[in-house]
Amino acid sequence: MYPITQECKTLTECLNIDQEALARHVFPDLPSEIFDKIHHASKLGILKKMQAIGSILYQQYELQAALSLCHNHSSDIVRGWTCFIIGAASNLTVEERLSYILPLADDTHFGVREWAWLALRSHLINHLEQSFALLAPLTQSPSELIRRFSCEILRPRGVWCPHIPALKQDPSPGLIILNPLKSDPSIYVQDSVSNWLNDACKTQPEWVQMICQQWLSESPSIATQRICKRALRSLKSQ
Repeated sequence: MYPITQECKTLTECLNIDQEALARHVFPDLPSEIFDKIHHASKLGILKKMQAIGSILYQQYELQAALSLCHNHSSDIVRGWTCFIIGAASNLTVEERLSYILPLADDTHFGVREWAWLALRSHLINHLEQSFALLAPLTQSPSELIRRFSCEILRPRGVWCPHIPALKQDPSPGLIILNPLKSDPSIYVQDSVSNWLNDACKTQPEWVQMICQQWLSESPSIATQRICKRALRSLKSQ
């Protein structure tokens, strides 16, 4: 078992953290019935486990108290719980959730950044037009991590998450965040943009080909060429 307060270095380490033991270490004064709930949550798959523990902590502490306990913790798993505390919080607007999550989307740890978009994705799916409008300014962030978040959170298919049927049918609303990133200098962002388009390519290949042709005509940079090549990789493998 990995040290409780040490950051995980790999996904394998993240998956092998004893989250019940971690919760007992971080919150030793919680009532026994709360630890019983965390014990049962710890038997779930990793995403449902993170969601469940975040919800338990939110119900026990309420939003501000839970955030103050978790958001600067040395453990990436505890900071990940913070993402799901924000996801579990009631009566927050999409804009408020995004404002709370952005410091975690900009976290130095890869795992926390993934939990950040996974924790909010369902909320944004329920308000797609508004969400894209709120994400669009993030494409101009000086942080490549925030720019990547703006693209990753509403991928049509994504990883470890439900698909977005509306975007599988019509991916064009995503252009408000894709167009500003079509020549992004960051490989991290380029991969997210190309993966977004590759998701769309599974159901709307002609649309993705059209977008890539347009981008390469307007901005034939090395970054754009790399994005488009990766975006169309599913077609070339057929």
